[in-house]
Amino acid sequence: MSTTLLHPSTKRDPATTPADNASRPVSRKRAGWMSWPRLALVTSAILLAVSNLFPYWEMRLNAPQYPGGLFLTLFTHDLKGDVSEIDGLNHYIGMMPLGDAAGLERSIAMFAMAAFVVMGILAGVLANRKWSWLALPIIIFPFAFLADMYYWLRYAGQNLDPTAALSGAVKPFTPTLLGHGVVGQFSTDAMVQTGFWIAAAAALLALAGLVGRLRSGKAG
Repeated sequence: MSTTLLHPSTKRDPATTPADNASRPVSRKRAGWMSWPRLALVTSAILLAVSNLFPYWEMRLNAPQYPGGLFLTLFTHDLKGDVSEIDGLNHYIGMMPLGDAAGLERSIAMFAMAAFVVMGILAGVLANRKWSWLALPIIIFPFAFLADMYYWLRYAGQNLDPTAALSGAVKPFTPTLLGHGVVGQFSTDAMVQTGFWIAAAAALLALAGLVGRLRSGKAG
């Protein structure tokens, strides 16, 4: 009667089966997809899309003849509020109509935002970490929005029509982007709104996701 001995190196672990070994690559792949940097990038894209539903900036113009004030509300793609009344007052000091400012930006805003959203989703979905840089527009957008706003406010205030009825009463100026400002007998109060804060949150998430993915690549 012969006895077959197994070498210690050939013994199988009863807790491990071929099925378990086969599932490990899938589990790793699933864990990689569910990593927090990739989820952060996808979430940032969704937040940027949601931000378009809300106003980004609002200004209240305080004028003696309007005790309740006049309001101008700015979305990424539209102007709302007391636009015609504010244009009427601005006309006397020679300021350009509100609708003429940032016309190109508003006309392409929805297309650009859609592109940024798709890029952000791809940054999180695509496996190669170099595609994470596609989230860069989401990171930059809130700062670009404020910079563009400041440019047009400055342009409108510094390029007054010298032939306007009250052109001599008001010197060229730059309207206040954020906070309280005074122009002649008028004052303004301006502040960013819900849409901007959502976009800012998207930018922070995108930045965290980008840095996280790049660091995980170096660690690997």
